[in-house]
Amino acid sequence: MTKADIVNEISKNTGIEKITVQKTVEAFMEAVKDSMIGSKNVYLRGFGSFVVKKRAKKTARNISKNTTIIIPAHNIPSFKPAKSFVNKVKANVK
Repeated sequence: MTKADIVNEISKNTGIEKITVQKTVEAFMEAVKDSMIGSKNVYLRGFGSFVVKKRAKKTARNISKNTTIIIPAHNIPSFKPAKSFVNKVKANVK
């Protein structure tokens, strides 16, 4: 499902114009991105959590050049679904 599909589905179910729904979806995604860039987690009860995970500094190997490289500590965005959401997906096995 793409962002356009989500906008169409919400517009169809609510009767709100597509352009309004699109602006709302875009604003939601910007709010989540801005929060995570600021190292703040976003919690949506019943859906899941957008969390910032911290990765420690580590040593890795570049196999093609046979050298060792240092990967510095960094943050990455992550999504953890809510338990109720996971259970509904698991129950939908065909």
